[in-house]
Amino acid sequence: MHHRLDDIIALFDGVFFPTYHTRLVRGDDEPLYRPADRLVRYHRIVFARGFYASALHEISHWCIAGESRRLKEDYGYWYLPDGRDTEQQRDFESVEIAPQALESLFSRACGLKFNVSVDNLGEVEVDRETFQTRVAQRAERYEREGLPKRAASFRSTLQAFYREGLTQQEAIEQGRQRLMMSPA
Repeated sequence: MHHRLDDIIALFDGVFFPTYHTRLVRGDDEPLYRPADRLVRYHRIVFARGFYASALHEISHWCIAGESRRLKEDYGYWYLPDGRDTEQQRDFESVEIAPQALESLFSRACGLKFNVSVDNLGEVEVDRETFQTRVAQRAERYEREGLPKRAASFRSTLQAFYREGLTQQEAIEQGRQRLMMSPA
């Protein structure tokens, strides 16, 4: 199974651009969400360094963000880079559980191994195992209770393309249909 960046970009853009005017964009060092502005008339999910996992992770954040958040750069959230203290790391992990749970479901849908990211190379000791358990529990809850509308549509698209062997266009059509059928 090949996981080409061009495929995930085409799948995402094909499903979501017509309705949400949002594109997935290969970026440099840091991921970033950029709402449309005077120069670029569509929203951009910029993922880091051409990493497939980064694309899945940034899409996960977008799938959770509400309409007003999607009008703000990086959804209006704070982000502290490596070197967070214990309290800052705890805050980071609490807001990362849901997106990483979705990322794990997206990874599974396209046949990739998922690894949680504690995203802190500082001197604070991180309990990776506990965080991993919390992410897995949230993914199980999503499975039981249902995924957010855009996440359900994207997972369906990934499964159709990577697991069911549909063409890009067929997978995109399936994702669009799921998007139109899903409640808000």
